[in-house]
Amino acid sequence: MKSLYYILFFVIFSSVSFFVICQNIPSPRREQTSTLVGTRLNFFGGATSSIGFSNEVWYLDLSSSFSISKPPWHSDAAMPVGYNFGTSCLSPIDNSTVFLIGGRTWIANTNSFSYTSSVYKFDSNTSQWTTPTINNFNSSFEARNEIQAVLDNNGKIVVLVGLIMVMMII
Repeated sequence: MKSLYYILFFVIFSSVSFFVICQNIPSPRREQTSTLVGTRLNFFGGATSSIGFSNEVWYLDLSSSFSISKPPWHSDAAMPVGYNFGTSCLSPIDNSTVFLIGGRTWIANTNSFSYTSSVYKFDSNTSQWTTPTINNFNSSFEARNEIQAVLDNNGKIVVLVGLIMVMMII
């Protein structure tokens, strides 16, 4: 009877372990952006074959070593929109605020994306997303994707290169 108990325990335990281990692995993606915050390497959005534009946020904790064949992924608070082809940068003022800039955003319930180049702010300490108010926004920045951005020591964001997508209605 004890052997049946051990077999049953093994089957249940191994099934639960498999489920728990497999649920924290992001699907393969491309066109995402990433930012290092302290010892966390954050990955934002991207395009996946299974869900289209992703609003997922994943990170790797680089404070301890791990096997690159099985990295210990962690999920964080989802973004307010699906997102790809943009850029992200870390604020040097507090070293915890990440700005997501430009790119393509997925518009929920419309099966389409937008090139409106919104800016989103992620507080990595609280895992909260907000849309910041930007003074003197450069309108030539609208519809820009495939870009890179940097922040100077005063918190000023400089956007480099990028493609400008023009939508024509005929």
